[in-house]
Formats: sequence, C-alpha cells, structure tokens
Amino acid sequence: RNGQVDVDKIRDLAPLPDTEDEIRALSKLFSGKKRLLVKKDANEVNIKKANLAQYDIIAFATHGLMAGDFSGQVTEPALVLTPPPELITENDGLLSASEIIQLDLNSKLVMLSACNTAAGDGSPGGQGLSGLARAFFFAGTESILVSHWPTVSDAATKLTTNMMAIYMDKKTQLSEALRQSMINLINDESHLRNAHPAVWAPFILVGAGGI
Repeated sequence: RNGQVDVDKIRDLAPLPDTEDEIRALSKLFSGKKRLLVKKDANEVNIKKANLAQYDIIAFATHGLMAGDFSGQVTEPALVLTPPPELITENDGLLSASEIIQLDLNSKLVMLSACNTAAGDGSPGGQGLSGLARAFFFAGTESILVSHWPTVSDAATKLTTNMMAIYMDKKTQLSEALRQSMINLINDESHLRNAHPAVWAPFILVGAGGI
C-alpha cells in the first residue's frame, strides 16, 4: 500500500475464469436495480463512485489478499480489482480494508467469493474476522459471506449462485440457504472433490443470517 505495491504483481496473479460467470449468474437472479462491473470496469474508481447504498446485495468474485502478501508489500487485507495501466494512489488495483470502511453501504449481504476473506488484519494477536469482514460491517452491511481458506473457483461459483437461488426462490433465511447449498454441493457428483470439506466448508455467513 501507499504506492509500494508493484502493479505487475497484481497482473501476475492467476486468472480466475469462473468469476465472471459467477457474477453474471448471480446478477440474473435479481430483479430491479442492479449494476454489473466486470473486467476493466471492475476497478477501484467505479466502486468508490457507485451509489452502493441503494443495493441490498453486493457481490465480489476475485482474489483476496492478506496482510503480508507480495513479500510484505500488502500491509492490510484487500480485494483485488482490475489494475490501471500505471499505479496511482486512488486506483492501485487493491480495495483495502481501510478503503472499504469509507464506503457507504446499506446492504443486507456482501458476498466475498474470494480466498481468505475471513482472515484477520495481520496485526500481532489480531482477532479473527478483523480484516475485510469487519471493514464491510463498519461500512454498513448487515451480514457478509466470507471464506476461511483458499477456495476452488468452480465449486465456489456453484455454492454462491445456488445459495442465492435458494434464498430468492424459497424466501428462506440466508443461513439456511447457505446450508442447503452446501448439501447440494456435497451431493454434486460431477466431481468427487465436491464432497470434501476443503471445498464446501471454507465459506461462513457472519452477521444477520436470519434475514
């Protein structure tokens, strides 16, 4: 942070081909006012300029970074967005926890389909969920879907889209929708790994899961 992160390191992160499909699939589930930001539009400037307070559900599908990543260049948890051609302070390709706190949210749910988004802030003795999750709560969301460890991209796509489909269709609570989606993934025989807890168990719902 503070201009010290090499933007080429962001560009060199492994591609996540399923993330655009995931976001587009989630978008199709919702009616009413919605906005879709992918590829070059999914950048820090557009996020900060958007009127996020008008959305009930906000979803990110991307890389999540922990404090200490990039050989210590990343000093706080962050979500990776599309980097600019040249790094500048207001758009360096990372939406950090301190920047998230400054967002104006009024959402029921923020979905972070990314790795390690439940990690702490990296401080000695820091609390769990003290990083990205806490930042989004301070910004104004009621609940957040986060992960405790690296996720399998295609399985995460199935888990999140199925969760929201159940939530929207059956009008069930968020926590129950997540539980049912996990069971569906465990029983999904398209890949044997789907039944392993390493695939379906990283995601947790924190906050008002009863809405």
